[in-house]
Parts: sequence; structure tokens; C-alpha cells
Amino acid sequence: MSLEFLIASAIAVLTAGGVYLSLRGRTFQVVLGLTLLSHAVNLFLFATGRLVVDRPPLFAGGVIDHADPLPQALVLTAIVIAFGMTALAVILSLRSFLESGSDQVDGLADPDRGKGEP
Repeated sequence: MSLEFLIASAIAVLTAGGVYLSLRGRTFQVVLGLTLLSHAVNLFLFATGRLVVDRPPLFAGGVIDHADPLPQALVLTAIVIAFGMTALAVILSLRSFLESGSDQVDGLADPDRGKGEP
């Protein structure tokens, strides 16, 4: 298998898992889904910079092929932003849980409550 196929497969699996978890009804699963989606985006950004092995990241005398440093810088920035976003989402979901007593996304403590049943 080629490296491109493995990276594309990893991006697909992370995206599918992230979408699945983001559509769940509990806040912790939504936070995990957003984290998986951010990892998928980071891998995609990294893969846009051509997957090369044993190439210097900067030009040097006599080097013809090099690795593109811009996607690497974008991924490092995205990792920091994703960490901050995840920390904020965890704090907001924890506060919601402490105030409502439930980790349901819609805020209902009883999942059957609100379906029109007395």
C-alpha cells in the first residue's frame, strides 16, 4: 500500500468517526467527535504539502526536491487552536452537566421526557 492511500484512509476513518460521535446525544461524545474532526483536518492539511520522505524542509545548496514547510506550520497552528477549542468545549459541557444534572445535548435529564408523554 502506498503512503497516500494510508493517509487518505486515516482521514476517512477520522472524519466518519467524528461525524458519528458529533451526532450523538451526549455532550462528551460530541466533544470527542469534534476532536476527531479536528485531527482529520490536521491530517488533510499535512497531506496537502506532498508526502515526501528524507527531504530537507528548507532549501540548501544543490537540493532540488524539498518538503513544503507551510502545511507543517499550518498543522502546528491548527493543533494549538484545536486544543483550545477542546478545552473550551469540555468546560462548557461540564458546566452544562453541573447545572442541568444531565449530559444530554438537549438538556433533558430524562430522555423520555419531552416526547409528549405525561
